[in-house]
Amino acid sequence: MLYWLYEQFAAHGHTTALRLLRYQTFRTGMALFTAQLVVVAMGSRFIRWMQAKQGRGQPIRAEGIERHVIEKAGTPTMGGVMILAGLFAGTLLWSDLTNVYVWAVLLVTAGYGVLGFLDDYAKVTKQSTEGVSGRLRLVLEALIAAAAVGMMIHWGAPSPEPGSAHLSTSLAFPVFKEALLNLGWVYVIFAAIVIVGAANAVNFTDGLDGLATVPVMIAAAAFGFIAYLVGNFVFANYLQLHFVPGVGEVAVFCGAMIGAGLGFLWYNAPPAKIFMGDTGALALGGALGTVAAATKHEIVLAIVGGLFVAETLSVVIQVAWFKRTGRRIFLMAPIHHHFEKLGWSESTVVIRFWIVSIMLALLGLATLKLR
Repeated sequence: MLYWLYEQFAAHGHTTALRLLRYQTFRTGMALFTAQLVVVAMGSRFIRWMQAKQGRGQPIRAEGIERHVIEKAGTPTMGGVMILAGLFAGTLLWSDLTNVYVWAVLLVTAGYGVLGFLDDYAKVTKQSTEGVSGRLRLVLEALIAAAAVGMMIHWGAPSPEPGSAHLSTSLAFPVFKEALLNLGWVYVIFAAIVIVGAANAVNFTDGLDGLATVPVMIAAAAFGFIAYLVGNFVFANYLQLHFVPGVGEVAVFCGAMIGAGLGFLWYNAPPAKIFMGDTGALALGGALGTVAAATKHEIVLAIVGGLFVAETLSVVIQVAWFKRTGRRIFLMAPIHHHFEKLGWSESTVVIRFWIVSIMLALLGLATLKLR
């Protein structure tokens, strides 16, 4: 919104007071600050309201970690509403609202947030860990993701790079600059799978206080940096990245995501006063997947978000092996509960997983230079 204001003044030659709004770096920083301020400001009142409305709070798995049933009972959920409030405030205030990539990411974030809210609402009202039908939710997630990818393909600006006429429907590979696989409209299916997978991977990770929040911020920081580089012709050309015109504006969204995460962490740090729930986890994961698709770094997302991948694989492996043999590989899945069962304290698991996330993000960023 403020960027639009800058453009209106610029059209009449009055840009002195607003010239900082030209710079994506400045607007990204301000989006971060705005989002954090909004979340922190609404936090205490929102949490008290949620406690009054939800009563017994989020239901805890009876077959899970024994101490969780005692320590976390009564903690309200749907804290994702706080995150989304800050995220949308920061993005809408500081980003270029004529940019299709911004709207595509916001579409997925909002759509997945609504689905997560309905799932959380069903769990709280039924006092059950079973929410909305998993199959129905996956179908709706896929449709929302496909719509967002279609938007980016149809309205995204074509790259001026020689040989990149089909970049919007192609899969780019890290390290190998010339490796570009044009999937045509099959790319819509592929990108939708990436977005849906990212959303549910973050949801699996959200099982301990602060466990999902910080890795999401780390991944958002990495992809905000990637978006800025890929959307800048000079930097993209220097690093031999595929230039995607306009995608740099997504960095403002990533800044708002970091700010919203920081604000939420103020209340979600152990012991958590509120859980983000599916409302936040699905929305944030879907947003990361969409940013990866927009920047043509879908494979790098699997590296940067390797922690989320590991959490998901632990569930898939556990279920598949149990159905086949009747035995379990992990003491409990997702894998963060496995380490708790081994005797690690919750804070130890969370901090060590944060460290792993930082290392994976640095590894993912290293692929930008390895060409």
